Amino acid sequence: MVEFCKAENATDYLLIEALADTIWREHYIPIVGKAQIDYMLDKFQSAEAIAQQVENGFHYYTMVWKTQAVGYLAIREEQDALFLSKIYIQKSFRGQSIGKQAIHFVEVMAHKFDRDKIRLTVNINNSKAIKAYEKMGFKILRPLVADIGQGFVMDDYEMIKRVDRGKGFMQ
Repeated sequence: MVEFCKAENATDYLLIEALADTIWREHYIPIVGKAQIDYMLDKFQSAEAIAQQVENGFHYYTMVWKTQAVGYLAIREEQDALFLSKIYIQKSFRGQSIGKQAIHFVEVMAHKFDRDKIRLTVNINNSKAIKAYEKMGFKILRPLVADIGQGFVMDDYEMIKRVDRGKGFMQ
């Protein structure tokens, strides 16, 4: 069973920064290249950037499995959805239902925030993640291209999952 620990201080943000550095380099360099990953880690996943995001309404959680931090996720409440901004699990821990437990946790949080859908974005070339999201009930809504600076873009799909607020939620 995975424990979701809310990130609330600089120590927590440094742990997430370290997890991001490992996970992103392993997974995303083949998809978007080292230069973009270096830029994105510094701009979006440094401890300072995470602290700023938390100040702006994001909620970060580390995923702890058998006393070890194995990944993290971030959510933000939006007007009509809960935005799943980040969900990353170390490669050696994938395939152990951690992702499913994380999505269930996000569903519970959607219920807590009184939202009936979860929204996320995923790189269009991240086929394994897209298949996993579809298997968990997400549907592709549309492609999105976002300029993130320094000549880099995020070429994503926006995906949506409707959640039934009346069934299947932990209280």
